[in-house]
Amino acid sequence: MRAEIDRRAMALLSSGHLATDFANGALPALLPFLKERFSLSYTAVGGVILASQASSSLIQPLFGLWSDRRGAMWLLPSGVALAGIGIALAADAPSYWLVLLLVLGSGVGVAAFHPEGSKFAGFVSGRKRASGMAWFSLGGNLGYALGPLAATAVVAALGLRGGFLLALPCLAVALAIVAATPYLRGFAPEPTVARVRRGDDDRDAMKLLLGVIALRSVAWFALVTFVPLWEVSLGHSKSHGNHLLALMLFSGGMGTLLLGPLADRLGRRPVLLGSVVATGPLVLLFVLVGGIPGAIALALIGACVVGTFGVTMVMGQEYMPNHIGTASGLVIGLSVGLGGVAAVALGRLADATSLHTALLVAAGAPLLAIALAAKLPSRRAQPKLEPVPELGLLP
Repeated sequence: MRAEIDRRAMALLSSGHLATDFANGALPALLPFLKERFSLSYTAVGGVILASQASSSLIQPLFGLWSDRRGAMWLLPSGVALAGIGIALAADAPSYWLVLLLVLGSGVGVAAFHPEGSKFAGFVSGRKRASGMAWFSLGGNLGYALGPLAATAVVAALGLRGGFLLALPCLAVALAIVAATPYLRGFAPEPTVARVRRGDDDRDAMKLLLGVIALRSVAWFALVTFVPLWEVSLGHSKSHGNHLLALMLFSGGMGTLLLGPLADRLGRRPVLLGSVVATGPLVLLFVLVGGIPGAIALALIGACVVGTFGVTMVMGQEYMPNHIGTASGLVIGLSVGLGGVAAVALGRLADATSLHTALLVAAGAPLLAIALAAKLPSRRAQPKLEPVPELGLLP
């Protein structure tokens, strides 16, 4: 196993992550414009997020299973391209239902890329898996932060039709990955090596981890969906709300660079537990206090939630060492997708009561996750690889 991260390969994978999450991150910034164009309720706005998460997250385990069984490097460039094209067309769709359909298509592209991309990020990271996954995550974090800024800029300048430009970065990165596919393929383990025993899957630990991520994602997607709308309700501009959203996402990228290496030194569990403990109170600070303290709270939320994305990914892969692609799909797919489903319920609550109430309810979900995070086993010891008898392989 390599001792260091391969920088060229990681740059390609991280760029692919940036491009897919750029498309995904552009969607929340489009919501205030789409709400105004189609006179949408908060429930309908939540429905757009549900369409995105149902396709980009909930079906990721299926792509992960496919990746584990057959390998599917073609999912990397095609996923990036589909994500960008779908969101670009959705920006100027003539009806709400067509917006939902195109957002679903964009989400499928996101879902296709992530399990295969995460698996190869592990392959090219050598022994520094948490640090390597942090760099992979950083690409996604930056993409998700740049998406709102780019979407706001092009729509403000050119109207919703300017959203067509959002496809260009994704298509450029997809072409770069196609050109580099032979190089990336060289990091995939040989079929015989893949048959070496890696230890048993710990399904109970995986269930606890998924519960932690799902509960924390409720608060996360409430903020991603409603921060711009919350700021508009307070009398601020759409651009102000989107800038706060971008601050939260950029801070997540910086948190990734700090918390990934920290997890390699101190262990995954304490870093994740600390971030979960902090998230709920920070959401309350943003909602109840606002202003500069609220903006600082948003930045810290980004660092806590997004900054531990790579940590949870590595934990999932360690808990299921024989099904790395499936683990990746579950961690960033199913569990996160459940948080997206909650956005619809919170939107309905906001319609029935107020957006203030919905955000307060969302702040309680990470508090419930603390109990689950405390039960997570410490970092699994790396299993000793044993030779496969019929092949006579040595580790």
